[in-house]
Amino acid sequence: MTNTIEETVKNKIRNIENFPKPGILFRDITTAIKDKDTLPIIIDYLCDQFKDTKIDYIAGIESRGFIFGMPMAYKLHCGFVPVRKPNKLPAETISQEYELEYGTDKIEIHKDAFGQGDNVLIIDDLLATGGTAEAAANLVKKTGANLIGMGFLIELEDLKGRNKLQDCGKIVSMLKY
Repeated sequence: MTNTIEETVKNKIRNIENFPKPGILFRDITTAIKDKDTLPIIIDYLCDQFKDTKIDYIAGIESRGFIFGMPMAYKLHCGFVPVRKPNKLPAETISQEYELEYGTDKIEIHKDAFGQGDNVLIIDDLLATGGTAEAAANLVKKTGANLIGMGFLIELEDLKGRNKLQDCGKIVSMLKY
């Protein structure tokens, strides 16, 4: 019996119990992305999901969104825009706060990252509670650009992050746990 591409990738992801704190099962993607055969499977899968969509920019969320977003931008012939943690971008920025388990955090993009009507695809490694993805979506919308969708390698379905992403276009997750 042959594995599906999703099973092949899932088998390359290392599970680490009690990280970063007790009771958490961490899905470690480093074992998948270091494999020369698995990384292209991931990039190709995510690109194929949006290949018939006009994309002007991929917005990769720091930091693992950079890992997938940059090669996707190359393959889909569009620009790449980093969505960064505060005080990492040199020019004028716009920011968006989001809720954490204890407190808040913030992400930023350059104010001139996108133009009015540009089509933007957001990429990250993981969709969990949806807070970071929702904040990134709000940043894209603040610029007047069109958010056409979001792509993730992994979605933790029990955390229901997808529920925060209404009106965010097509939402794709390669692997669901």
